[in-house]
Amino acid sequence: MPQVAWDLPHPHVERVVVTSEHIDVMNHTNNVVYLRWLELIAWQHSMSLEIGPEAFTQSGQGMVVRSHHLDYLQATHLGDEVLLATWVVHVDKLFLTRKYQFVRVANGQTVFRGESHFVSVDIESGKPKRMPQHFLDAYSGAKVSA
Repeated sequence: MPQVAWDLPHPHVERVVVTSEHIDVMNHTNNVVYLRWLELIAWQHSMSLEIGPEAFTQSGQGMVVRSHHLDYLQATHLGDEVLLATWVVHVDKLFLTRKYQFVRVANGQTVFRGESHFVSVDIESGKPKRMPQHFLDAYSGAKVSA
């Protein structure tokens, strides 16, 4: 992995390559793709903490997005390699906040920053419910100071 000026220490990182299916009429990566990448990196990080879809099913609870803040800083294009990074920066009994930074490998430039706010919910009712202790412990252990 190239040297990157990450916004925060110890990111969870995945690498993606921009393919033709990501490109829109403006000849750059479509904004919706960035949302998919947010979901991808968040799931990959959660699964590395042993909180995957099966943990949601077993506990009957899961984390859902309450809001996103997205800053598209530079366009990415066909063939660009992009490092997707995420961090948990806040966690309590009900809420979790993630920050994201996407960096173009070729020049180390940050192309995107974002933040997502999640709430723990009961899957059946859809109502907010305190996180299972396993979730709280895992996310608290992964939290970094912003």
